[in-house]
Amino acid sequence: MAETIFRTRALTKVYATGALEVQALRGIDFDATRGEFVVLLGPSGSGKSTFLNIIGGLDRATSGEVWFTDHPLATMAERELTLYRRDHVGFVFQFYNLVPSLTARENVQLVTEIARDPMRAEEALEIVGLADRLDHFPAQLSGGEQQRVAIARAIAKRPEVLLCDEPTGALDSQTGVRVLEALVRVNADLGATTLVITHNAAIQEIAHRVVHFGDGRILSTHVNAERKPPSVISW
Repeated sequence: MAETIFRTRALTKVYATGALEVQALRGIDFDATRGEFVVLLGPSGSGKSTFLNIIGGLDRATSGEVWFTDHPLATMAERELTLYRRDHVGFVFQFYNLVPSLTARENVQLVTEIARDPMRAEEALEIVGLADRLDHFPAQLSGGEQQRVAIARAIAKRPEVLLCDEPTGALDSQTGVRVLEALVRVNADLGATTLVITHNAAIQEIAHRVVHFGDGRILSTHVNAERKPPSVISW
């Protein structure tokens, strides 16, 4: 059986705003295995981003269990969570967060300088199809190219997990396909367990498994018997 990378049980998250409490997660049971590509689908406010932030070590649950392999994230000290994020997790967000005064190569090197076993920045950029744009600054790159630099930066430390929150949300469909192709290649070539948040139902066709969120709950899970490449999905 494939190794379990993430496991959550009865996971809840409550945000308090004055006297008002908002229940973002309501008892999430979830498992993901090594090398799996999972799409988290659902409308805004359904709990997807809160869930991703908790398993990524960016936020803490109110109650319940969350494990990365055999490590309980809920009981980790802040320094331990920092090391977990540094050594094991690559993040890709909707907005690229590139340093405008640095080239594509230099933006990726920001990660390789602190990682335990990094790949060369040039190798990471080649994987996402940007070998010919190494010395271009963000302002000289298209939106899709900037997002692929962000993916290269995330994978350069060879993470076991790649967590992506609306990675194509700010892109047109043609550009989004290039970004999704990069994510699929990273998942296949590096074996990184990949979780992608989206509200775009078409993207679910590239996943091994689709998890539907709604009102802080997992409503359903669907396994794709036959995945489609990004280039043929209908946006």
